[in-house]
Amino acid sequence: MMNQPEVLITDCDHADVETEARLFHEASVSYELKQCQTEEDLIEQGKGSRVFINQYAPITEAVLSQLPDLSLVVRYGVGVNNVDLEAASRYNVQVCNVPDYGMNEVADHALALLLNFTRKIELMNDKVREGVWDYQESAPIYRHSDQTVGIIGLGRIGTSFANKVKALGCRVIGYDPKFSHEFSKESVDGVEMVSLQDLLIESDAVSIHCPLDKAHHLIDEQELKMMKPSAYLLNVSRGGIINEIALDKALQEKWIAGAGVDVASIEPLPADHSLFKHRNFVCTPHMAWYSEQAALELKRKVAEEASRFLKGEQVHYPVNQIHIKEERVK
Repeated sequence: MMNQPEVLITDCDHADVETEARLFHEASVSYELKQCQTEEDLIEQGKGSRVFINQYAPITEAVLSQLPDLSLVVRYGVGVNNVDLEAASRYNVQVCNVPDYGMNEVADHALALLLNFTRKIELMNDKVREGVWDYQESAPIYRHSDQTVGIIGLGRIGTSFANKVKALGCRVIGYDPKFSHEFSKESVDGVEMVSLQDLLIESDAVSIHCPLDKAHHLIDEQELKMMKPSAYLLNVSRGGIINEIALDKALQEKWIAGAGVDVASIEPLPADHSLFKHRNFVCTPHMAWYSEQAALELKRKVAEEASRFLKGEQVHYPVNQIHIKEERVK
């Protein structure tokens, strides 16, 4: 197709793409920004482009089958839920993400939610504003060195969070299907690996740092009932890992002491959602990844990955496996 850009930014809700534009200019790579929302948009706008930089638009088999020139999809972010990875592999389309652009920010956000609960920050701020100046309203508060923090998922972010809570003096235990819970305490960055059941039973706070695939409703009614009534549940990973109906019931019936989330199964979480009636439910708007530096790093890395691929270099963040052939599957 005449004048079709090498790189199509399929959709992007950022204020601008100046960082991407500068890097593409330096690499002599042609690009164009569109705001595709549907499969039809992608097929119509994407013909002839070799690379998609993608945020939300659905990269499905229907899309992949109609775009024989497409060879790479780079996601703005970590998750690839909107990309059919199995179909991409069959059509020899490499899919990449940016898994490390905001990992310390996400870990910091989980720590902030944890400290908000363990030091009763939000609760006592409300009390003071109501005219109650009495530390005893915060009881009970426990010393962090006497607390056990359980981490579900020991990837980049989970490991970063583990290091932060270890600095508080907490005992840290972890569950990750990639590791055997029979490993010694020193096996995974000083985190004692246990079964999911043991983690839920033993932890004073549980923090989720795993991807959504194969973890939908990993924390359901049965799992919430295993937790201590004094324990807190944190999720800065993906909505849908916690069954929100079960969480509502857990807070209502005091199975757990509170929950802090940055993600929801449907975003934005409706203002009239039943979870908001609980004073011990804290929600932020999928912002854990954000800092000014992380935002620029994300934009830089998607552009660098696209340019790297177009120069015939090895990509840094492949998600799926492809088998290069002379011709793609038609």
